[in-house]
Amino acid sequence: MTSAKSARRPHHWRRDLIELAALFTAVAVADAIANLIGHQPDGPYLLMASAVALVATAAFHTWWARRHSHAPPSEEADAAMVEAGAAGGTGTSAGEAEGARGIAGAEETGTTLWRMRTTVLDAPGSLAALCTALAGLRVDILTLQTHPLAQGTVDEFLLRAPASLQAQELSRKIAAAGGASTWIERADAHDLVDTPTRVLSLATRTALDAAELPLALRQLLGRCTIHSLPAVSVTGRATGQSAPVEGVLEETVMRLRDPSGGVISVERPYLPFTPTEFARARALVELDARLGPRVPRSEDVLTLPEGNEITVRRADQGDLAAARTMHDRCSPDTLSLRYHGPVADADRYLDHLLSPRFGRTLAVQTASGRLVALGHLLWDGDETEVALLVEDDWQRRGIGSELLRRLVALAEEAGCESVYAVTQSRNTGMVAAMRALELPLDYQIEEGTLVITARLSSEEAARPSAPTERARR
Repeated sequence: MTSAKSARRPHHWRRDLIELAALFTAVAVADAIANLIGHQPDGPYLLMASAVALVATAAFHTWWARRHSHAPPSEEADAAMVEAGAAGGTGTSAGEAEGARGIAGAEETGTTLWRMRTTVLDAPGSLAALCTALAGLRVDILTLQTHPLAQGTVDEFLLRAPASLQAQELSRKIAAAGGASTWIERADAHDLVDTPTRVLSLATRTALDAAELPLALRQLLGRCTIHSLPAVSVTGRATGQSAPVEGVLEETVMRLRDPSGGVISVERPYLPFTPTEFARARALVELDARLGPRVPRSEDVLTLPEGNEITVRRADQGDLAAARTMHDRCSPDTLSLRYHGPVADADRYLDHLLSPRFGRTLAVQTASGRLVALGHLLWDGDETEVALLVEDDWQRRGIGSELLRRLVALAEEAGCESVYAVTQSRNTGMVAAMRALELPLDYQIEEGTLVITARLSSEEAARPSAPTERARR
C-alpha cells in the first residue's frame, strides 16, 4: 500500500512564512523567560527543570506519533494514494509491479491451448517433475489423463501456455524433466470438455444412430483413419476380413469386430494407441452391438413448386426392396451416371450403400409411399463422398438439390472439412447441384470422370431450398 508520505502536497510560501514567524516568536519568548528566571536565586535550577520537561514532552510526542502511525489513513491520504496509483504506482513493491507487468503482457500476447502426450517412468515423483517443468514455463495444466502401460505411464495434458512459447521449447523442457516420446499439437475450446463427459456424449450419439459409430470413434481417439471393411464384397465374394471378439491392438492399428459383419479398422500412424484407448473404443463397439440396427425415424414433408408433396427421411437396409424397385424404373443412362459401371451390377451396391455403418442415406418418397430418390453420405476413411440418384420422372424438380443440401448439412454436423462427388463430365444435373451450394469447389477431370470437391465453411451450408417445408412429424 502506498504510504501517506509518498503523497506530497503542493509547496506554499505562506506556510513557510508562518513557520518562520513562529520560530522567531519562540526564540524571543525563550530569551525573555531565560532573562527573567536567570537573575533569580534559583534561576539555573528552574532552567534545568524546564529543559527536562521539554525533553520529556518531546519524547512523549514522538512515542504518541509512532503509536498512531498505523491508524487508517485519512480521506486526504486515501485520495493521495489513488492519485499515486493512477500516476504509475509510486511506492508499490517490486513484486507487485512485476505481477502487474506480467498480467498486462499476458493480456497483450494471449495464450495458446496445447494437447501434449508424453511417456514417463511409473515411479514416485515423475509426474511432479513434469509439473515443475511446466510451472517454470508459466504453463497452466487444465486437464490430465493417465494411461498405464506395462512399463511406464502415458500422461496426456491439456495445457494453456503463453502464446510466445514454442512447441520445440516445450518439448525440450519435458524431455529434460524425464518425458519420452513426447507428442504436441494445437488444441481448441472443444478439448476443454473433460473425458468422462465426452465419452458419455459419444455413447449417447451412438445409441441414437448406428451411423454415428465411426464418427464417435474418430472423436474419441483424435486424428485417425477409420475403415469399415465388410465381410462380403458388393460382388458377393468373401473378403476374409475378420477379428476376434475381443479385438486386436497392434501399436498404431486396432481392429474391432463390426457388429454388422466385417471389421472396423482404426489407424493412427503418428501415435501408438494405449490399452486405455483400446478399451474405450471396444466399449463403444460393444454398445453398438447390444443395441442392434437403429436409425432415427424423423420425417420432413415438403411441397414441390408444382404442388406435389414428398417426404424426406433417413433410410437403411429395410428399404432395400423399395430401392431395387426404383432401380427397375430408372433408365440405363441414369443408372450409369450414378454407378459408373455395368447397369446390371447396380443392385449389388444397394446393401452396402444402405448400411448405416458406411454412412447416412436419405430417401425421398411420394405421398403414395413410392421411393423416388436416394442421397448417400459415405464415410471414406478421412474423406466423405456424396452421391445422388433421382428417378427419371422426378428429375429437374429440385429434389436432387434438396437432398444434396441436407447431406452437406449432415457432413458439417459430423465435423467433415469437405465432401466430394464422383460423376461424369456430362452429368450437368450433378454439377449444377454442387454449384448451387455456393461453396468453394475444386474440379478434377480424368478420362471423362469428374470429381467435384466442396470445401465446407464454418457456417451451415444448408440454405432455403426450392421445395417448401410444410410439416415435420
